Amino acid sequence: MFSKILIANRGEIAVRIMRTCKALGIKTLAVYSEIDRGALHVQCADEAALLGPPPPLESYLNIDKIIETAKARGAEAIHPGYGFLAENPLFARRVTEAGLTFIGPSHEAIELLGNKLTARKTMINAGVPVTPGFEIKDADIGAVKEAAEKMGYPVLIKAAAGGGGKGMRIVNKPDELEKSIEGASRESQKAFADSTVYIEKYIEKPRHIEFQILADNHGNIIHLNERECSIQRRHQKVVEETPSTVITPEIRRKMGEAAVETARASGYTNAGTVEFLYAGDGEYYFLEVNTRLQVEHPVTEETMGVDLVVEQIHIAAGGKMRLKQKDMVHRGHSIECRIYAEDPSNNFLPSAGKILFMRDPQGPGVRHDSGVYSGWNVPTHYDPIMSKLISWGPDRESARLRMIQALKDFPILGISSTAEFLRHVMEHPAFIKGDTYTDFIDKHFPGGKVSDDGLKYRDHALTAAAVSSQVPSVRAAGKAVSVSFDPWANLGNWTMGGVGACHGKPLRSFLPWQAPTG
Repeated sequence: MFSKILIANRGEIAVRIMRTCKALGIKTLAVYSEIDRGALHVQCADEAALLGPPPPLESYLNIDKIIETAKARGAEAIHPGYGFLAENPLFARRVTEAGLTFIGPSHEAIELLGNKLTARKTMINAGVPVTPGFEIKDADIGAVKEAAEKMGYPVLIKAAAGGGGKGMRIVNKPDELEKSIEGASRESQKAFADSTVYIEKYIEKPRHIEFQILADNHGNIIHLNERECSIQRRHQKVVEETPSTVITPEIRRKMGEAAVETARASGYTNAGTVEFLYAGDGEYYFLEVNTRLQVEHPVTEETMGVDLVVEQIHIAAGGKMRLKQKDMVHRGHSIECRIYAEDPSNNFLPSAGKILFMRDPQGPGVRHDSGVYSGWNVPTHYDPIMSKLISWGPDRESARLRMIQALKDFPILGISSTAEFLRHVMEHPAFIKGDTYTDFIDKHFPGGKVSDDGLKYRDHALTAAAVSSQVPSVRAAGKAVSVSFDPWANLGNWTMGGVGACHGKPLRSFLPWQAPTG
């Protein structure tokens, strides 16, 4: 087993990995940019090392600096988390060549599955169903239009490299095709340094179903059942749950077997996720493989009783699979809401700035994986996800009600967040019925609009924050007395932004309106 691991990431995922390492008795080495000097993941680590200036290319994407830091500080392995370098085959190869262990799949598997066209071909050869489509590169527009007509509109233009909705266009009619191809190609080149795009049949009103897989280096592969990730905005997931409300035991078995075959065909090891589009009536199509730990992995952990990071580390250290497929049975239901620093009422625009006050939601069946705290300045340089709120219950309704209560008990003042918006999602009749398709937000909450009562809820909280920030003077026994709002006295028992997430290690002392100096 490893004695020290460098976590090549930031925010909630870095804190979450550190929590498991601490439980295993493994020392953690955090890396950070200059703007993250006082970040929660830095304070939670046993050691921390500066990478460079805030821009990702000079810090969290600096392969040379990360590997150099790991070797200089005596780390034996690197965990990439998700995002940044997690799915970069060059990084995985360089880590291995440096004599370190990459906690994830091999660089060959990442490269094979990272290109959607190569992955499609691999799945076709393995007998895994894929959506009809073909590569556009070097094909004249006439041939592309003919193929699109044959598939039937709407069609989808997608970047061969990367993901996250970049380089993706839905085309509803022939006269939009050429312009959409050019736009998707430009965006793909800018985001992934690869302009290659391809076209496939667009599945209307699909469900986004993914299967968690684990594979060791001894030929053992299992899946840990599905997650439903259909509620999205701009092709980014915002709510996930397990089990899915539409997957029957028979369909689960077939899709799970397809996920395992996907891992086997690509020589995959460690943790990963095989994503499918579910078209209904038992029809499903391979979408892609995420060659890393998913943002939504906690819902699987809550229903399976498995710490996926523990299994990742165990497999990376050469261990054999300790879990059996027959034991992978859902226990209850779990829902995750991603809490972003975004303004839903303004089309989900990022909302950077200082968190004046935040209180972790608590209660039975509630888990909060957070990377921020009161007083922290949310920077503009990185993904705006702040935390993940997870609920568990013996059934879906109890998990839903626990999530609603947790979202109500989750004040975040000073910046906009998606917490209140997500409460409305949880309370929507379509969500209650389980009608969660990929167009859910566009259909029910166009532009992020919430009902009038939701706006009042937000406005009351902001008004309270504004009033409490004032320091009035009153007279007591003939003397002037300064009176101000005291969150410690008014909110009862609470912990300041992630003390529990730091294994009981207190944050550096600071007032709630002052960021720590590091």
